[in-house]
Amino acid sequence: MSQRIFIFDTTLRDGEQSPGATMNQSEKVRLARQLESLGVDIIEAGFPASSQGDFDAVQAIAAEVRGCQVAGLCRALDKDIDRAWDAIKGGANPRIHTFLATSPLHMTYKLRKEPAQVIEMIDHAVRHASKYTTNVEFSAEDGSRSEWEFLARCVDTAIKAGATTINIPDTVGYTQPDEFAALIRYLLEKVPDSDKAVFSVHCHNDLGLAVANTLAALRAGARQAEVTLSGIGERAGNASMEQVVMNLATRADLYKLETGIKTEQIYPSCRLLSRIIGQPIPPYKPIIGGNAFAHESGIHQDGMLKNRQTYEIMTPESIGRSGTDMVLGKHSGRAALVAKIKELGFNGLNEEQVNLVFEAVKRLADKKKKIFAEDVEALILEEIYRIPDHYGLLKLTVLSGDTNIAPTAAVKMIVDGEEKQLSGFGVGPVDAVFNTIATIIGRKPGLLEYAVSSITGGTDAQGEVTVKIEENGMASVGRGADGDIIVASAKAYINALNRLAKKKEERTCVTL
Repeated sequence: MSQRIFIFDTTLRDGEQSPGATMNQSEKVRLARQLESLGVDIIEAGFPASSQGDFDAVQAIAAEVRGCQVAGLCRALDKDIDRAWDAIKGGANPRIHTFLATSPLHMTYKLRKEPAQVIEMIDHAVRHASKYTTNVEFSAEDGSRSEWEFLARCVDTAIKAGATTINIPDTVGYTQPDEFAALIRYLLEKVPDSDKAVFSVHCHNDLGLAVANTLAALRAGARQAEVTLSGIGERAGNASMEQVVMNLATRADLYKLETGIKTEQIYPSCRLLSRIIGQPIPPYKPIIGGNAFAHESGIHQDGMLKNRQTYEIMTPESIGRSGTDMVLGKHSGRAALVAKIKELGFNGLNEEQVNLVFEAVKRLADKKKKIFAEDVEALILEEIYRIPDHYGLLKLTVLSGDTNIAPTAAVKMIVDGEEKQLSGFGVGPVDAVFNTIATIIGRKPGLLEYAVSSITGGTDAQGEVTVKIEENGMASVGRGADGDIIVASAKAYINALNRLAKKKEERTCVTL
C-alpha cells in the first residue's frame, strides 16, 4: 500500500522571492485558489512580518482558502510569531512555520549565537507558537550544512516543545542526493520522538539537484515535500512541484508514494503563474514546457503513431494539456465561453466578471478570426485580475515609419482619477510611447528588460509584452497583452508603473 506525501507549496512565499516574480494581493489570492484546486495540502502564503502588504495578502488567502492549510512564515521571534498568527488565524487549520539557522556558518556569522543559545531560542519559539495552535512547523535553516549531532538536538528540542512538522532545508542547494537521504535516515533514527512529527524537506536548485534531493529524502522517510510551481524561487529556484509529483506518479512502482495532487490541474496552474508574473514557460521545461510532448524526429514520430508509450512516459492529458486547441470566434455563445473559463480553472468569476470577459472576447473576435484558450486567459487576467490602478491607458496613437519625422506618440491616460494627454517623441515607436507616459506621470524609471512574445500562433495573434523597470533601487515587472504590440507595450509599461507605485506605498511598512 502506498504511503501519503504532503505537498507544501511555497510559490507565494519563497517563489515570489524570485527576481521579477512579485505578485499583488489579488493575484496571490487567485493563485491560492488555483493551488487549492490543484490539491496541495499546505499553502505557505507569505511572510506576514515582512510588510503590511504581505500581511494583508496572507490574511486574505487564509480567509479565502478552505480546502487546505494556510501557513505563515516567521522568524523565531515572539513578534514575528504573533504577527503570523494574526494573519492566518482565520484560516482552516492554520499553520505557524517558524525557522532558525542551525549550521556553524549561519550561527557564527549571521545569528552571532552560540549553539546553546540557538537551542534555547528554538525551544522558546516553538513553545510560543504552540500557545496559538498545535499545527506548528519548525525549519532548521541551512540544515544540510549543519553538524548532524547538533541538528538532531535541535529537532528533538523542537518536537518536545510542540512542533508537529520538522523541515530540513537544503537552503543553498549544496547537498547531494545520497548524503541528503542519509541525513534524513539519521535524524529519523537518532531523534527519540521522531515518530511524533512529520519530516519535511525544502530543497534549492543551485546545483540542479532540488528535485533529486527531494525524491531521495522522500524515499528515506520524509513525508512532506516543500515545492513551488515551475520551481521558481530564490537564486536558481526550488524543487519543482510538477517534477516531484509526476516522478512519484509515473514511477509509482519504485516510490510507492502518493500525493493528493490532481495532476490534470498541473499545467493550468503553471500556466496561470506564468501569466501572472510575466515569465514564459521555457520550451524545454520538463513536464510543462512547449516541447515536452512534441516529436519531430521521424523515428520518434513513427514510434508514436504505432504506440504513444514508445516515446511518452506520461500523456499530455494527465497534466491538463487536453482541450487547449478549442477555439472561440465572433459567433461563439456565452455558454461556450463559460465552459472555456471553467476549463482554464477560473472558477471564482461572478456573472458581472464573466460579462466583462465576454465583451472583451467579442472585441477581440472583431480583430482576429480564432480565439484560443491562451487568448481567453490573457483577457481574464487583463480585465479581471489587474491591480487597482493609479494610472490607466485611455487612448494611444503612434506615428512611425521610414520618414524624416521622429516617431511620435499621442497618449491619453488617467492619472489618479484625472484625465491627462500629451504627445512626445522617441527613437522608435515604443520609446516614444514610454517617454510620453513617463512625462505625463512625472517619473522616469529606467527600463531594465523588454520582451515580446506571441500568445498564440498566426499573424493575427495577440502579442504579450513584459517589461522590467527600476527607480531609486526598486524594480517592478509589468505585463500587457493586445493585438497591437505597441498598445501591449504601453499596457505593460503602465502595469509596471502601477506595481512600482504600490511598492512605494508599502515601503514605510516593516521590512526584514
